[in-house]
Amino acid sequence: MRTFLISIFVLLAAPALAQDWSRYDNARFGFSLDIPPGFEVASEADNGDGATFYSEAGAMDLYVWGAHLVEDFASEAEQAQAFATEQGYNLTYQATTPQWTSFSGLANGKVMYQRMQLLCDGQSWAAFRVEYGKRDVGEMNAVIERLVQSLKGQC
Repeated sequence: MRTFLISIFVLLAAPALAQDWSRYDNARFGFSLDIPPGFEVASEADNGDGATFYSEAGAMDLYVWGAHLVEDFASEAEQAQAFATEQGYNLTYQATTPQWTSFSGLANGKVMYQRMQLLCDGQSWAAFRVEYGKRDVGEMNAVIERLVQSLKGQC
């Protein structure tokens, strides 16, 4: 009986927890991303490229943007990783396919995770980058998983 009641509680609570997430839609590049609870808009680009969000709870930042391909997607992914390295991040993880790239790194007690995804038109891409303290890794793993799953082009 106890297992049944716990199961019912979890099923009823799950939709409520999911409602805490909001949605960012980028009209210029035609993509969307779920925004975690507790993140507020800090600024939006005047040209519609993207937005910056900050966490009310602490030192966590979320950057969301889109861009047109200048070269091929693989080259753009390599340039993004090189830029992160130039910013002082020691890359500790990277995975790339023809459609997306993800990479993560550490710098001065800060963790950075970035995801780039080729959009449906094949001429542009969308990305998010989240930066947070090393102490928040456990909490952020599930957040990053949801961010990755929610980054979608509107085909």
